[in-house]
Amino acid sequence: KRGETGDKPCQGKGRQQMISVAIALHALSAVLWVGGMFFAYQVLRPAVGPLDSPTRLSLWGRVFTTFFAWVWAAVILLPATGYWMIYEVYGGFAKLPLPYHFMMGIGWLMVLLFLHLWFAPYGRFRRALAANDLPAAGAAINSIRRIVGINLILGLLNVALGAAGNDLVYRRR
Repeated sequence: KRGETGDKPCQGKGRQQMISVAIALHALSAVLWVGGMFFAYQVLRPAVGPLDSPTRLSLWGRVFTTFFAWVWAAVILLPATGYWMIYEVYGGFAKLPLPYHFMMGIGWLMVLLFLHLWFAPYGRFRRALAANDLPAAGAAINSIRRIVGINLILGLLNVALGAAGNDLVYRRR
């Protein structure tokens, strides 16, 4: 029996289970990353605004430590599961639906933005917080906020493409 979208033959229940696991890991990674950004940007940021600067910056430091560990997991799992599915489900890029090409490009842009965030403004934030340089930590938070805002928009776009991309491009008859 041939796969529905790729050239690879279905090799029984084990392969289907692997595809299901890959889809689940891919979706969960995206949900955790994009949902975490939404929570941080739309809920936590306004809620901590009234706090005094030392308390607010310390809270952000603890939040980032935990959240960015999850983002690193997503940054690894999303490309790994995505490329695995491209080859296992579609047999490579030639049969990959157009929206998934866009999702891949947007995803890599998100990864690059996160890497910049991690090594530049977040690095400055950690050093400033450790040195109790609150003005520098505040400036770094503003840079982080801008990058997270951009990545949130890109992430929401990718979620929309993943959910409805094929229906936006291909009309079903």
